Amino acid sequence: MFGGPKHFHFPSMSCREPQPYTVCTNILSSWMSQLFFSSKFFKELLENAEKSLNDMFVKTYGHLYMQNSELFKDLFVELKRYYVVGNVNLEEMLNDFWARLLERMFRLVNSQYHFTDEYLECVSKYTEQLKPFGDVPRKLKLQVTRAFVAARTFAQGLAVARDVVSKVSVVNPTAQCTQALLKMTYCSHCRGLVTAKPCYNYCSNIMRGCLANQGDLDFEWNNFIDAMLMVAERLEGPFNIESVMDPIDVKISDAIMNMQDNSVQVSQKVFQGCGPPKPLPAGRISRSISESAFSARFRPYHPEQRPTTAAGTSLDRLVTDVKEKLKQAKKFWSSLPSTVCNDERMAAGNGNEDDCWNGKGKSRYLFAVTGNGLANQGNNPEVQVDTSKPDILILRQIMALRVMTSKMKNAYNGNDVDFFDISDESSGEGSGSGCEYQQCPSEFEYNATEHSGKSANDKADSAGTHAEAEPYLLTVLCLLFFVVQREWR
Repeated sequence: MFGGPKHFHFPSMSCREPQPYTVCTNILSSWMSQLFFSSKFFKELLENAEKSLNDMFVKTYGHLYMQNSELFKDLFVELKRYYVVGNVNLEEMLNDFWARLLERMFRLVNSQYHFTDEYLECVSKYTEQLKPFGDVPRKLKLQVTRAFVAARTFAQGLAVARDVVSKVSVVNPTAQCTQALLKMTYCSHCRGLVTAKPCYNYCSNIMRGCLANQGDLDFEWNNFIDAMLMVAERLEGPFNIESVMDPIDVKISDAIMNMQDNSVQVSQKVFQGCGPPKPLPAGRISRSISESAFSARFRPYHPEQRPTTAAGTSLDRLVTDVKEKLKQAKKFWSSLPSTVCNDERMAAGNGNEDDCWNGKGKSRYLFAVTGNGLANQGNNPEVQVDTSKPDILILRQIMALRVMTSKMKNAYNGNDVDFFDISDESSGEGSGSGCEYQQCPSEFEYNATEHSGKSANDKADSAGTHAEAEPYLLTVLCLLFFVVQREWR
């Protein structure tokens, strides 16, 4: 009776397809769609900022900008690389951008001189000391670093949540759990009690036994959700990437104009420190000056002219929506057994305690309900659980949540975050491989949950177990599919 058919489903649930993975991975739809939407929003925000800068600099500076446009293109390439891959030191990258811009500007405002590469290297060393661009580089570096760290960490947090839910949803139920589920669902039919629903407490004990390992996720999961909400607050406030990137063209232009206005003083100090430059021949001086006329003033877009993201929303609206879903996810794992049994199609309500299936007959269920988590299952009267053997995959998810929580707290404080280089697993390229951001992984694939790695034998064993357990998997996966869809609707 308790052996279990090879394929079965609960009559009250629409989980009828033969492959459980096809049906039950729908529990990830909410996380995956939100992750895709967030990732798409941030990428389009960067693309629009780059387009805005390029359009306005072409109109304002014309040929001079076109001659030096690769400098600005490189800036956005590195920003996109950081967001997608993460192996970019933002501070060093921004320092390099301003140093390169100073070299170009210095040559333009002193076009009567010839400068060697060595001389320009000397010029770049005076960037911090002379502050030729005013306070713009310092402020922008602080704003960009904090905003990008927060945005990337937030998106990575969504990816980790998706990854954890994905892996936990396919944890194999034990044979004892499967037997208990079959007994609860079908054995009343054998007694002729077709209409009798399982008692609520009876259902609760079975689900807490079956989901014992998942229940242990709750503590770290709740800490993780709290950290995500903290980072979300930063995105709404001082680390708002939209408010940083939207006017970046104006800020860079202000810095250029400041350099132009102070070019005489800056040049004199550089000449003192790096030595007098060599003047160009007379014929080349006049030609060089005419080619480097740099008197245009920047005219920024009016707000209504700025492009909007294809996502059609603002960061504030996006974050508000995600925060609402995060709040709903608190205590998800500890409440999962109760949520399953609270559904009228799974168990009788508390008002029918004397008229329900208790596993033996139609009567009151007399056993107490056990607590959540593996440690509380030693005395579970319905499911025999080995409390000495935690599920390894669940332990990995707990560690992944703990690591990500720590990183999000760092991001909340404005500190950069080191992630595992996802290219190690997805593309074969290590950190510093120099891949263009277009060639690097296009979506986050943060695999901390598997980063400790498995041996080839472990993977083979896992694959074998995976195939053998498929009949059992359908039971619990369908439950999770039903509950999570209902919870996240």
